[in-house]
Amino acid sequence: MPRPAPILLAFLIAVILPPVPAIAALPGKVVAAYYPGDVAARYPVEAIPADTLTHLFYAFAGIRGGQCSVAADAEVNFVALAKLKREHPKLRTLISIGGWGANGFSDAALTAASRKRLASSCMALFFDHHRGSFDGVDLDWEFPVSGGPKEIASRPQDRRNMTLLMREFRRDLDALGRKRGQHFLLTAALPGGRMESAGAYDPVQSYELAEVVKILDFINLMSYDMGTTFSPVASFNAPLREVPADPMAPELKHWNSVEGAVEYYRRHGVPADRIVVGVPFYGRGYRVTKDDNGGLYQPYSGTYSAGDWRTIKAKLLADPQWQQHWNPIAQSPWLFNAKEHVFVSYEDPRSIAIRARFAHDRGLRGVFTWQLAGDDDDRSLLEAMARPFR
Repeated sequence: MPRPAPILLAFLIAVILPPVPAIAALPGKVVAAYYPGDVAARYPVEAIPADTLTHLFYAFAGIRGGQCSVAADAEVNFVALAKLKREHPKLRTLISIGGWGANGFSDAALTAASRKRLASSCMALFFDHHRGSFDGVDLDWEFPVSGGPKEIASRPQDRRNMTLLMREFRRDLDALGRKRGQHFLLTAALPGGRMESAGAYDPVQSYELAEVVKILDFINLMSYDMGTTFSPVASFNAPLREVPADPMAPELKHWNSVEGAVEYYRRHGVPADRIVVGVPFYGRGYRVTKDDNGGLYQPYSGTYSAGDWRTIKAKLLADPQWQQHWNPIAQSPWLFNAKEHVFVSYEDPRSIAIRARFAHDRGLRGVFTWQLAGDDDDRSLLEAMARPFR
């Protein structure tokens, strides 16, 4: 965890040193992005806007045989990351382990010996063999106990074992930090959506939130995927707040928004300055069976691949067949193609800016995105996301 400087030292630093520019003027604030390794061919590591970002999460490492593993072609990306960090020493990089569909967590977290084996293998791979590429670990177990893909192994004891696994990583990272004279980060990506693979979902059934937040530097709150294929109707991917017209059950609807997810985590013992709000750089589409209300909150027969913001901007927004809408409560745009009976929820620079301002004004740690390569060439979404934290 971050270690505060003594009061006298903090006072002297504030008085003697001149203010530093841009994001660095807000110590500890987070403007972050996930970077999937498989986009490197079209979005190389060298193109990452390291002057805008404070943190970068490389996605993903996996778990094989109870140990950390990476794709064979990741080596070149890790070398490029180390170079990027040397050129931009303020950028913090973390290896993210897991992701949706990643197996192996439940087995690896089951016993003290298996937890030690996993953590030790990750430390050896990412901080010894690839020394200089990473400043920490991000755990993305989706999800302990329930809620993840049905084919992923899970157990009732996963909830407790996740906490113990985090402690194992924390011990190893702190020990390494003492040897190398730096603080190594430990974070986790935790869910906001209230509909997952088995239907209604409650994050507190998967995570001991009040306890794990004492172990982590901060939480990446996945305040998106509120409307997915698990939802009964076509709905917003990341509504800012609860929309009364949403037909979702009242006991779920209040929490199934950015504002609601933050409130939920706050009520369960997570301080505001440990929450980093997530914003999606991608859209979600549905083939609706009714055209009422521009497709919003209508039943659907299947999904539509909307793509990321780059694709939506270039293809859908430029096509007059796609009617553009805005919901003043959700503070989100959507598109509807009446001819094809397709509804698309997405975020644009306006809605991203609103969410970033929300995070800033509520005293949250910052904002992050899944994922960086979804932006356009002008970095419109990233600029909107970072602006309140400059």
